[in-house]
Amino acid sequence: MHKVVIPIGPQHPALKEPESFSVTLSGEKIMKFSARLGYNHRGIEKACEERTYIQDVYLTERICGICSHSHSTCFVQAVEEIGAIAVPKRALYIRTLVGELERVHSHLLWLGVAGHEVGFDTLLMYTWRDREIVMDILAMLTGNRVNYGINTIGGVRRDMSPEQGKDILKAMDTLEERTKYYIQVATQETTLIQRLSGVGLLSHDDALKLGAVGPTARASGVDRDVRRDDPYAAYADMKFKVITDNHNDVYGRTLVRMGELMEAYSIIRQTVKNMPDGPLTVKAPRKIPAGEAVSRYEAPRGEDMHYVKANGTEKPERVKVRAPTLANIQTVAKMLENRQLADLPIVIAAIDPCFSCTDRLTGIRQVGKRKRNVLKWEELHEYSIKFYQEHGVDFTNLNNKLTKLLK
Repeated sequence: MHKVVIPIGPQHPALKEPESFSVTLSGEKIMKFSARLGYNHRGIEKACEERTYIQDVYLTERICGICSHSHSTCFVQAVEEIGAIAVPKRALYIRTLVGELERVHSHLLWLGVAGHEVGFDTLLMYTWRDREIVMDILAMLTGNRVNYGINTIGGVRRDMSPEQGKDILKAMDTLEERTKYYIQVATQETTLIQRLSGVGLLSHDDALKLGAVGPTARASGVDRDVRRDDPYAAYADMKFKVITDNHNDVYGRTLVRMGELMEAYSIIRQTVKNMPDGPLTVKAPRKIPAGEAVSRYEAPRGEDMHYVKANGTEKPERVKVRAPTLANIQTVAKMLENRQLADLPIVIAAIDPCFSCTDRLTGIRQVGKRKRNVLKWEELHEYSIKFYQEHGVDFTNLNNKLTKLLK
């Protein structure tokens, strides 16, 4: 049969972020799939080198709008490791509390998106309604619903009051009851089970070979979780199970995330009930001694990694981020082998992709030459302006007008 290549993106009504997919079809069957990233690059790694460690805490938090706490915690852990900074135990408990609340709101968001992708919009409305409960708690604790600003180097910036603890426990009772209903739907509703079962298959061996992380890997029977295997924050004091499943498909990924919601409620209750007394932070030096560290964090989408190299000044010499989507995007082509085109949206959604997290690095190669340029932050900024001007997008007049108004 004649093969057809369909481009999807980088700008497409069905895509939530700019990314480009190329799908080769024979009839409705997918013969080949490839993804091209880099449309949302913001130069955050390079920008970190131009700013102080404290400024970088807030910059790394903006890597992702969903996993903001994951990235800022991963960064401060690396800096604290280099500086041999002992974080107070109460601060570690608060970091764990916010981290698990973030996992709940991320998994509820994913559950709604998955329902939407398969035409089950009632599930979208229910789970996004419940997600508001978590967002309100995060706003109560930190003052913000998205970028919480709770972390600082050496501890946390805000405390939890006993009254807030009671409100959190009450909210967990509500969310747990509703999640039990969603688990009942997922395990008994035949339409949902049949739509997700056998779709996006990824065997245990392929998950290991392709480096899958998080719920994507655990739904293929890979028993890995940084919280248990390399405990950070207060996870060494927590009792929880690592949820795995052997369906190896989108249905398995759904069950893993629902199971992780129930475990997150348990961890949140443990942090609130066993919150130790003590200070929130210790004084950290502005200049971090020379050294380097790799920090690992189990974000809602999987293992997040930050590398930080210090040179004895108040600015890092190098910051490198490996977000979970960069690991999981490698698995999508395998999941889509010989699948129908109609399965593509839910298979991609099942890894819970975040392309703004993934686009961390750029390189510019001169045509006909092997030389590769590394740009400074200012050069990258000027290059991006020039690039868009050459493609007909010029904000010079608008910027001049805005500058006059601000004066």
